[in-house]
Amino acid sequence: MLFKQQAWLRQKLLVLGSLAVGSLLYLVARVGSLDRLQPICPVEGRFSGARGQAEFPLRALQFKRGLLHEFRKGNASKEQVRLHDLVQQLPKAIIIGVRKGGTRALLEMLNLHPAVVKASQEIHFFDNDENYAKGIEWYRKKMPFSYPQQITIEKSPAYFITEEVPERIYKMNSSIKLLIIVREPTTRAISDYTQVLEGKERKNKTYYKFEKLAIDSNTCEVNTKYKAVRTSIYTKHLERWLKYFPIEQFHVVDGDRLITEPLPELQLVEKFLNLPPRISQYNLYFNATRGFYCLRFNIIFNKCLAGSKGRIHPEVDPSVITKLRKFFHPFNQKFYQITGRTLNWP
Repeated sequence: MLFKQQAWLRQKLLVLGSLAVGSLLYLVARVGSLDRLQPICPVEGRFSGARGQAEFPLRALQFKRGLLHEFRKGNASKEQVRLHDLVQQLPKAIIIGVRKGGTRALLEMLNLHPAVVKASQEIHFFDNDENYAKGIEWYRKKMPFSYPQQITIEKSPAYFITEEVPERIYKMNSSIKLLIIVREPTTRAISDYTQVLEGKERKNKTYYKFEKLAIDSNTCEVNTKYKAVRTSIYTKHLERWLKYFPIEQFHVVDGDRLITEPLPELQLVEKFLNLPPRISQYNLYFNATRGFYCLRFNIIFNKCLAGSKGRIHPEVDPSVITKLRKFFHPFNQKFYQITGRTLNWP
């Protein structure tokens, strides 16, 4: 009888102990989450309200992400939109490029911030004549639902290299913030080629080797007519933008560093956008299987970028890489001088 009572007591203590540990872990996670999202915080600068300083209920915005997700899927009535004070706002910041620089990763990482709402798809409003002819109201209706205190960000990498885009964006908002994410130019060009190559292979089509496209066979010099090379001459495109916007409205993101050390780059963007610092190391964890950082929104919801990101590049003749880097070098130096940011490119 005594043995049965002792066994029963041990079982009860085990259950109580498990409950206590579980409750403690929940509270630790909960408190940690709330510490990162203070109830009220001021947001100063261009994104402030009419009173000069708006107050962001960031904790509330964080926990309403699920509601916004339902609205993005179209599961919302006009009455629900009105009740929740939701709007579709024109973007206050745009990631204008560069293709294969890390635009998708940057957009997804910025979306970790509770005051940021992203347009999920590339809208191609300013670089597509047919879309642009539909008017600014069509563009606005392509934006996600958001709360008035949030800022909307969209990205379309083709904006950076399309001649008509700077003037068109200027006409919409001359004080908009512009984000450019760049990678080492030769690496970016090879990545650009790799994406096109994969698309050809999926359709069982053949494609030239990178070396044949990047180097003019007649002159043995770099082929500037090849789009992947031309896109990597960042300073040429930036000079066109500077005819409409001062350099202070641009922020250069180091796409190579965003891969290996994302947090410092994201903190610089938060500062540029006049957002309170909310993205922390908690939100970013390295996935060893994929070789990239993934995103942690809270203790329940994690997200990794699509499997198409981080394609393996084909082997390229080292002499071609050397020739390309030598070609890009003076353009890179000018880019550093204009933007005020020096990057660790060879």
